[in-house]
Amino acid sequence: MHEPLSLDALNALDRDGFIAALDGIFEHAPWVAAAAFAHAPFDTVSALHEALMAVVWARPEAERVAFVAAHPDLAGKAARAGDIAPASVAEQAGLGLDRLSDEEFARFERLNAAYRARFGFPFVICVRRQTRDALLDAFEARLLQGREAELASALVEIGHITALRLVERVQGPGLPKVHGRLSTHVLDTHKGGPAQGVRVELFEVGASARALLAEATTNADGRTDAPLISGAPLRAGRYELVFHIGAYFTARGLDLPGPAFLDTVPLRFGIAEPEGHYHVPLVVTPWSYSTYRGS
Repeated sequence: MHEPLSLDALNALDRDGFIAALDGIFEHAPWVAAAAFAHAPFDTVSALHEALMAVVWARPEAERVAFVAAHPDLAGKAARAGDIAPASVAEQAGLGLDRLSDEEFARFERLNAAYRARFGFPFVICVRRQTRDALLDAFEARLLQGREAELASALVEIGHITALRLVERVQGPGLPKVHGRLSTHVLDTHKGGPAQGVRVELFEVGASARALLAEATTNADGRTDAPLISGAPLRAGRYELVFHIGAYFTARGLDLPGPAFLDTVPLRFGIAEPEGHYHVPLVVTPWSYSTYRGS
């Protein structure tokens, strides 16, 4: 494990210290930091990351292919055995790729083999920005790309991977935008104000399962005290917010016929921008509701 250091401290290091401080951010490629050192000092962490990626993009195609080829297969045998770089182990484990069923593992093995046969290097994607369903959809879609486009896609994904690793390693001004935010807000237009005390649940909706990610209750502003997701990329995929509106209107003591017309209100939506802000409000009365993507 590397302790975080400040950008000023990084800029003050000699070449060997600079390379050692950034070890592991670019997998099995200390030459990236070595070449970027020529452009030090860096004013921002974003400028540092841009310089590191510029080194990669400037290499001849054969070297770029070799660089991508040094990355591990997703959920491959080496990953399953933990025989890959520590950062990759943690990133794949965060999506449960180290805990696949035999059937799921076999599917990844088929996709990995087909991809390598077509392109000559492994499929690379920033798993911290994906749900498992979105990852598999991307795997299938990218198998249809041409080799040049796919090599570019792999390098873009490595850019996302390394930006996330870098902001955990180096602290300073101008951080790359790597985190997203999901928030909600409940407005009761029957009373003309925010709805306080609404229980909200957030689920990730997958092809075979529905997993609870967060629970909260709205405050006096009709918002949750903290975003439902923050401080990390929003994983691309499908989600569902469930608002317990029936209990809220019952608590207001309204004279309404029973059973209530609205009990729980589910809103199912997709996230395509992991670094974006998704604000998903609910505008509600005892008999109707609407939503939109807010800001």
